[in-house]
Amino acid sequence: MEQYIIKGGNPLVGEVSISGAKNAALGILAATIMANESVYISNLPDVRDINVLLEAIADTGAIVERRGRHDVRINGATINNYVVENNFIKKMRASYYLLGAMLGKYHHAEVSLPGGCDIGSRPIDQHLKGFRALGATAVVRNGMIVVDARQLVGAHIYFDMVSVGATINVMLAATMAVGRTVLENVAKEPHVVDVANLLNTMGANIKGAGTDVIRIEGVRLLHGGDYSVIPDQIEAGTFLFGAALTKGDVTVKNVIPKHLDCLTSKLREIGCEVSECDDQVRVVAKQRLRSANVKTLPYPGFPTDMQPQMTVVLALSEGTSIVTESIFENRFKYVDELRRMGAEIFVEGNSAIIRGVPELTGTPVTAPDLRAGAALVLAGLAADGVTVVDDIKFILRGYEDFAEKLQGLGGEIKLIKNEHELQKSRMMIV
Repeated sequence: MEQYIIKGGNPLVGEVSISGAKNAALGILAATIMANESVYISNLPDVRDINVLLEAIADTGAIVERRGRHDVRINGATINNYVVENNFIKKMRASYYLLGAMLGKYHHAEVSLPGGCDIGSRPIDQHLKGFRALGATAVVRNGMIVVDARQLVGAHIYFDMVSVGATINVMLAATMAVGRTVLENVAKEPHVVDVANLLNTMGANIKGAGTDVIRIEGVRLLHGGDYSVIPDQIEAGTFLFGAALTKGDVTVKNVIPKHLDCLTSKLREIGCEVSECDDQVRVVAKQRLRSANVKTLPYPGFPTDMQPQMTVVLALSEGTSIVTESIFENRFKYVDELRRMGAEIFVEGNSAIIRGVPELTGTPVTAPDLRAGAALVLAGLAADGVTVVDDIKFILRGYEDFAEKLQGLGGEIKLIKNEHELQKSRMMIV
């Protein structure tokens, strides 16, 4: 039983350094096994999803050497197992990247059907469509995704929908296919670009990542290299929105401000002061914020992973706001928890109508998924009284040292590991 216990009321103030991007790192780690030489990855976030994937890679027979909390050396020359199946990997969405990597290199892979947060349907049909277009067979059998090919040959592939996972997975497979592959209607997220950049560092020939069309000239071999993961735009956004929510003043460091444009523009719209320089962004909120309408869209639109945090901010803003979720259909499961804290939010279809209230009050809540969990933590920091957030295993999957970083900004939050600690902390924090 891991929980956060939070006493709200303190503005978040100060500086916080942002970790490497989890979503980029997962694709990058899968890509490293395609070389038969050592690949060194730095700025790796120390979160559960990353550690589970590294265990899965080691189970294939690859050499995985942790060289520090945020650095790893991987060499895929010793891989002897093309079946990835364990109880941990089943709970992680990005396990499917091992399909594209092993299919590209070995022409065969079997990976457990992925899990992850229950935020809506995330079918793998576009992944399988891409693999088949390259010449592979791809079936789901006994809870496993099985892909196999005598040879992969470049193809022209148009995705029916924009999918980050399918874009990265098919790009991995096509990197070592014979001839040219053209991917259209692809995702343009920064982590797609980061995986492509890593592959190019290893000797791939990929052009157009970050645009609507990616062109790949297949290569026979990939070599080793050194690469640093980009900063996590969602972690950065979470802290910036925490400043807005608590009427604080927070500077996020080690970021790429361009990646945060869709977030900072919305923060300016609702009344925050935003300033940028080099690798940092500062947000100051001095008064109650204004209402706004938000619709989630693929990058460079407003990210679905920041929708819960935005909703919490608008729950305390003046006026009526509408948040429309166009990516995942189950991403408003946290709204009932916010209502328990006093928020006035009504969900109609894929939209949430939010009537801003002057304050929230602390109460026990449960995190239904990763980003909603982080949003509930922010709500607790802004609320009057004590909030206990249950099921924080979701949050620990994607945020490194979340409580410690919030404590460094003045937030009263503690990670609780058992009932005794909870009761003791309640007495100390109330």
